[in-house]
Amino acid sequence: MIYEFEVPAKIIGKGRPRLNSYTGQVYTPTRTKDYESLVEQYFLLKYPRYKSMEGRAKVSITAFFEVPKSASKAMKEQMLENKISPTKKPDIDNVVKIVLDAMNKFAFKDDTQITKIEVEKLYATEEKLQVKIEEY
Repeated sequence: MIYEFEVPAKIIGKGRPRLNSYTGQVYTPTRTKDYESLVEQYFLLKYPRYKSMEGRAKVSITAFFEVPKSASKAMKEQMLENKISPTKKPDIDNVVKIVLDAMNKFAFKDDTQITKIEVEKLYATEEKLQVKIEEY
């Protein structure tokens, strides 16, 4: 079983849990929750009759970031040819966390099933996230 889908939106990393100093409760930032929902929605749009994976799974994530407008023509060319990689926020581990948390109980029953992860940050003309989840 293989699930492949794209999220054509600004990429956001998983935010740290916050503490409400008034109530003393820990909560997930709204921005994080919204992006997790967005990832879920794009998955559900492509796979409305999904079935959660039972066995071990491999996840491949490619994060495409928009080339900065301030980059020179020569720099833009190098960025699009993958000679220069994005070394900006969000951190790659936070991108992985937000995708895995969003896909938990959807593509797979629990993220403990993930035994292989492949992640890459690249430049492109438009910002998007490509996700591929496969059972092996």
